[in-house]
Amino acid sequence: MRHTIIDTSSMELEERVVTIKRVTKVVKGGRNMRFTALVVVGDRNGHVGAGLGKATEIPEAIRKGKEDATKKLINVARDPHNSVTHDFVGRYGSAEVLLRKAPEGTGIIAGGPARSVLELAGVSNIRAKSLGSNNKQNVVLATIDGLRQMKSPEEVARLRGKSVDEIFA
Repeated sequence: MRHTIIDTSSMELEERVVTIKRVTKVVKGGRNMRFTALVVVGDRNGHVGAGLGKATEIPEAIRKGKEDATKKLINVARDPHNSVTHDFVGRYGSAEVLLRKAPEGTGIIAGGPARSVLELAGVSNIRAKSLGSNNKQNVVLATIDGLRQMKSPEEVARLRGKSVDEIFA
C-alpha cells in the first residue's frame, strides 16, 4: 500500500456523515452506550478519505471521524471527463464495488455509501455497482480501495517504460 502525505492546510474539505450507529457494551454495572460515526471527507477535486470516530456523544464521534478521515486522504486518478481512468473492482472484506468508466453527461450512477465517496472525490461521470456485502462501512472502504488503485495513463506508461501513445496503441 502506497502512502503519500497530502497537505490538507490549503484544502477546503467537505464532510459527509455516512452512518451513525449506537453501540453498547455490557459491563458489570449495566450497559455502556457509545456512538460510532462513519465520515467521508473530500475536496471534490481528486482527494477523498474515510474515517471512523467513536465517542459517548454524537458530535464528538463525528469530529473524531472527520479527523481520522483527514489523516487517510488519498489521490484519485481521473480522466478529462471527470470519470475514472479505467474499470476496476475495489474490495474490502466481503464487499466489492465495481467502478466503471462513463462518458461525459452520465452523472454518478451509484448506491448511497459509494455515491458519497465518489461525489466528494470529484468524480462526476461514473457507473458503480456494489457487489457482495452491503455493509455501509465496508462498501465505503471498498470504493476507496478501488479509487486508490486507479492509475492514470501517465503512471502506467512510466511503470512500463513506454510513452502514453504506445500504451493506447
